[in-house]
Amino acid sequence: MTTAAKRVRQSPLKVDPATDKLISQGAHFLGLTKKDSASPRSSAVAEAVRAYLEQRREDLRSGMVEALSVLDGSLTSDVMLLTGLTAQEIDAVGGIEE
Repeated sequence: MTTAAKRVRQSPLKVDPATDKLISQGAHFLGLTKKDSASPRSSAVAEAVRAYLEQRREDLRSGMVEALSVLDGSLTSDVMLLTGLTAQEIDAVGGIEE
C-alpha cells in the first residue's frame, strides 16, 4: 500500500455528555453516522462543523487578518502576539532591541 493510499488517522472528538447525546440523536434521525467512518461527508459532526464555520466565515477572516497584521517579522511583533501587550506597553517597560 502506498503512502497516499494509507488511511488517514482519525482523532477522537471529546465533547460533554449532553452534546454527545445531541450528536447521537441528530445523526440517527438524519440518517447520518455519528462520527467519521468510511466517508467524512456522511458524518453529522463533519457536516455541523462545515456549516458552523461557513456561518462564522467573516469572524474567521477578521481574526486571521488581525493576527497577520501583528506579524511583520520583527521581534516586537512576536512579543506582542505572545504576550498580548501593545507596542507602547512594550516600550514603556524598556522596549526590545531588534
